[in-house]
Amino acid sequence: MDVFQINNTYSISPCDVKQEAGHTITVVTLIVICIGLPLTLVAIFAVFSLVQKDHVAPIYAINLLISDLIQFCCLIVWMAQPENWTICQIVFHTYYSSVVASVCFMMCIALERYLAIAWPLWYRFRRTIKISVVVSVVVWALPLVYLLTFIYYNLLMVSHRRKLENSLNGERTISVFLLLPLPLFIFFLGGSLKALSASIAVSSDEKRRIVGMLVLVLLIYTLLFLPNVIWLLAEGVRRNSSFTDVSTVCLRLSPLADLVLYVFMRKGAIDKLLAYVCCCRMDNNDTSSSAV
Repeated sequence: MDVFQINNTYSISPCDVKQEAGHTITVVTLIVICIGLPLTLVAIFAVFSLVQKDHVAPIYAINLLISDLIQFCCLIVWMAQPENWTICQIVFHTYYSSVVASVCFMMCIALERYLAIAWPLWYRFRRTIKISVVVSVVVWALPLVYLLTFIYYNLLMVSHRRKLENSLNGERTISVFLLLPLPLFIFFLGGSLKALSASIAVSSDEKRRIVGMLVLVLLIYTLLFLPNVIWLLAEGVRRNSSFTDVSTVCLRLSPLADLVLYVFMRKGAIDKLLAYVCCCRMDNNDTSSSAV
């Protein structure tokens, strides 16, 4: 179990991947690194080729993939089992800072897709690479400030117990911040579905791709990020070893899910898949109407 205990309060132990986390989490971590790392590098190179003057969305995708790359590097360090506790904590909080950045860039992608449907004309004239770069810098600044603040105060703490308490407070701060995007993801999806029929400036294929992307973003957050947020917030849940293992595995699978999100941003085969799903749904509705 990926935890250590402070006076009956449980917290994450970032360097106990092999000895404490269990065989399953170790195997999952190795698979994620071996598959996800090379594919992420390829995806970053591919997304760079999409960055054009009138195409802004890949900028957020690039930053999302870079945050995944940082997570892979942290996982590699964890698998190496460093002995120094301070290094473990720095790597741990670097990992969660990149997780925060991932969620923020997912939110940026969802916001752009929502604006493309709900406010297409405004979005067409306002979307610029300069604005996307500024937003990306702000997003990276938030976890960086947190990380530097943690390192600064943690190095000043003399007592080992004081360091543990400081680390626990940092985990709670991260968990609260990770919980905030949930209502926004729901709003973006609901608002897009509401504005879908009224939008005439967006093609049918683009509408299907946008809705599919928003649904995928919500699923990724709910299935892969939310269990770990609950684990961080609820002290009672930390005593459940099964939920601990599940939440850890889900979070480490999130970079692979981001690669699927990248596929939804590309035109081509995914359009045919979404069109087929929509056509099947319309055929079923027509059949039901005829029967009535």
